[in-house]
Amino acid sequence: MRMQLLAIRFGFVCGCLLLGACSSTPGSVPEPRDGPPLTPSVVGHLPDPVVVTEPKSARGNPSNYTVRGTTYQVLDSAEGYYATGLASWYGRKFHGRETSSGEPFDMYKLTAAHRTLPIPAFVRVSNLDNGKSTVVRVNDRGPFHADRLIDLSYAAAVKLGFADKGTARVRVEVLQPAKDFFLQAGAFSDLATADSLKANLEALTGQPTYVVRVSRDALYRVRIGPVKGHPEAVRLQALISAANYGQPMILPY
Repeated sequence: MRMQLLAIRFGFVCGCLLLGACSSTPGSVPEPRDGPPLTPSVVGHLPDPVVVTEPKSARGNPSNYTVRGTTYQVLDSAEGYYATGLASWYGRKFHGRETSSGEPFDMYKLTAAHRTLPIPAFVRVSNLDNGKSTVVRVNDRGPFHADRLIDLSYAAAVKLGFADKGTARVRVEVLQPAKDFFLQAGAFSDLATADSLKANLEALTGQPTYVVRVSRDALYRVRIGPVKGHPEAVRLQALISAANYGQPMILPY
């Protein structure tokens, strides 16, 4: 009974706030009630989705579309997108319904609706009031309110610490997949010297290490990688330098 009363209270608040995300027909007024699950769920510690490169969805990416008399231009690219504003969330009312991408909405996954970002896109959403953040995958359109920036799944709202409220002030930043790098630790005319350094660095870093010769080059180059992401490459560079093996160069893979 307590959970039912709680759900009704949440449904009243969120129903007033969440009037357009997910798979509602553009221009229609959704049913008045939304809210958290009717039974308790544990979603506060879901791991962030892995940011990967995905092709644009065949659905949900028109050049523009109109909802309630307002026309929205879908961005060609998500790269560099950054904004601050209000986030709202949606839950059980839309659970299982089709999103704009055609995928079913799952309130227990870390997803979001956005009016103009390409679908799919990965963004980091940070709650400006409590410092919490999470990564979500944008696969839906909305929220269709001028004062809202993004509509989050129930799970994302829990992670960000505002599932018991209607909205939160957030920062939204588009994320790109981590690029691969390799480190070049040295170049030697003597193969034995290169092989010795290779063995030492492999033991030190635990990373794949190899000796290569570039075409028409007599030098043996000791390389480590591929390394996922520039921060990891910088960490390994510092580790190798601290172990007195010099400072390797970080190069795109």
